Amino acid sequence: MSNSLGKVFTVTSFGESHGEMVGIIVDGCPAGLPLCEADLQPDLERRRPGKSSISSPRKELDRGIILSGVFNGKTTGAPLCMIVRNEDAHPEAYEKTSSVPRPGHADYTAYVKYGGYADYRGGGRFSGRVTAGLVMAGAVAKKLLALLNVEILGHTSEIGGIKAIARDYDEVRKNAPANPVHCCNPQTAEIMIRAIETALKEGDSLGGIVEIIALGVPAGLGEPVFDTLEGEMSKAFFSIPGVKGVEFGAGFSVAHLKGSENNDPFILKDGGIATTSNQSGGILGGISTGMPVIARVAVKPTPSIGQAQRSIDLQKMEPAELEIKGRHDPCIVPRAVVVAEAAAAVVLCDLALRAGILKEVIK
Repeated sequence: MSNSLGKVFTVTSFGESHGEMVGIIVDGCPAGLPLCEADLQPDLERRRPGKSSISSPRKELDRGIILSGVFNGKTTGAPLCMIVRNEDAHPEAYEKTSSVPRPGHADYTAYVKYGGYADYRGGGRFSGRVTAGLVMAGAVAKKLLALLNVEILGHTSEIGGIKAIARDYDEVRKNAPANPVHCCNPQTAEIMIRAIETALKEGDSLGGIVEIIALGVPAGLGEPVFDTLEGEMSKAFFSIPGVKGVEFGAGFSVAHLKGSENNDPFILKDGGIATTSNQSGGILGGISTGMPVIARVAVKPTPSIGQAQRSIDLQKMEPAELEIKGRHDPCIVPRAVVVAEAAAAVVLCDLALRAGILKEVIK
């Protein structure tokens, strides 16, 4: 497995859904950053299951614990090791169907790749549970980026075909944290919630889109040709279970535009260089332009559904029918918002350190 991301600010994920814990090791965090466990908790709370009727009923406290890398309230420059313990795991729920791969999950591919030795309980390493580690790394990265006045906003822009377009950034800051689906429009949020509740009653699930907006990103971040800002960020986004598509700026719609419509004209603004539009999503040639970095992440419907599905018993090599029981989100999009924010923050932090904009020691 490849469990690490980044080259200077490197994060290494560990743990399984129903093991003792999940966690993250952050290597390359600058020394001198004020950091405590309370700094991790707000984002962990946003990702935590069991908070509403439209999320998994799994009851985890998700208390972030820092095991190393902090002394006298500040980072030392040594690796940070942070964990969240699994306190409400029910591994027995997966024993009866251990040899029957769940459609839409990584059960079959993990079985083939690791010869049947992979932890199948709740998806093991392939579970959304492991993203708690990324969220903790993201909390650290956000604190570092704040030193550069970089702010990362995330919100749910679509669920089940129901769309909400952010009209301004203040709307995202104010409204997205205030409802269970993290939508920037309160009225649209209610429609999304009802759609999720309907899907749940039908034993089904919904997918959607998360939009990430990074404000204050300085121009010049990105390492072409293969470590472009889009490439590194896309890799981080695709590490999130359930993500099936990523776009930046105008995204796939550029295929329908003319060059005169898609180009972002340059202007002088407040003593610096800006563009009159942002079709590029703040990135040209794989390098940040100084405009807001805009990305959208497509998240598939939760594959664990209450309807009967066809599968194969891998031990008996015969057809099987599977009706998944357990504690699952009817829509994982709302809980993916903070995870996508974390992924973006980790990449921006790594690229800022590579560019020398962030220093190894904070004075």
